[in-house]
Amino acid sequence: MLKQRIISALILVPLVVLAVLRLDSGSFAMVAAVAVLLGAWEWGALIPLRSLPARVSFVVVTLACVVLVWQFAQSELLVNSVLWSAMGGWILMLFWITAPALGRADTSFNALLKALLGIAVLVSTWLALVVLHSRPDEGPRWVLFLLLLIWFADSGAYFAGRQWGRTKLAPEVSPGKTWEGVMGALTVCTLFAFGFGRYIGLQGAMLASFTLVCLVTVLFSIAGDLLESLLKRHHGVKDSGTLIPGHGGVLDRIDSLLAAAPVFVFGLRWISL
Repeated sequence: MLKQRIISALILVPLVVLAVLRLDSGSFAMVAAVAVLLGAWEWGALIPLRSLPARVSFVVVTLACVVLVWQFAQSELLVNSVLWSAMGGWILMLFWITAPALGRADTSFNALLKALLGIAVLVSTWLALVVLHSRPDEGPRWVLFLLLLIWFADSGAYFAGRQWGRTKLAPEVSPGKTWEGVMGALTVCTLFAFGFGRYIGLQGAMLASFTLVCLVTVLFSIAGDLLESLLKRHHGVKDSGTLIPGHGGVLDRIDSLLAAAPVFVFGLRWISL
């Protein structure tokens, strides 16, 4: 399993970095859309949609929403509306994570809510990444920074949790996560964000604001991870899929990004950066 994880990472990470840095904004949007649709396919299984036509329909509806949003992606009103809605939605998700029994029952109503939630989460993530990548001030660099921020957070949480983890963060949702791991993630990402901020010339209040935005982004990235864990627990599975050897499914790799991307873009706009 470990060997598979290492091989998959050695293949995927360079491909992701190349896609972020080398593709133009239109091509990047299409690649990101493919990842979102693969995530939608796996989300459909977690709802759960048990029939093939139902899962295909869910992916098609998600694609239609991506295409619709793409038509108006240049509209500041649309972008701001989606980002504000995403922020409000993820705050509500924090409350859901603290009450994981909600929505567990296999009913049509719960399935509908999870389907609507999936579309909203996936489409808002796609839009946030596209908006970030198309920034005139080296947008691809900002996307890469966001990905690195999440990767550093995951690594910091893993090693701190393994070394000092005692206090469970959300035992009914993800028993392996601890508050000590959260502190490890925040510590590593504070240093990374501060260093990057200085590198791009930020100082004083703007540097402090940028670092704070990054820390809030990290906290919400953990919420994204927990939300996917919650859905998997409701469905009784360990992974969202088997597409990536040793890593599970696409959702297992982008769960943190689902919350982090819209929160990060919202934060940058909030501090006028």
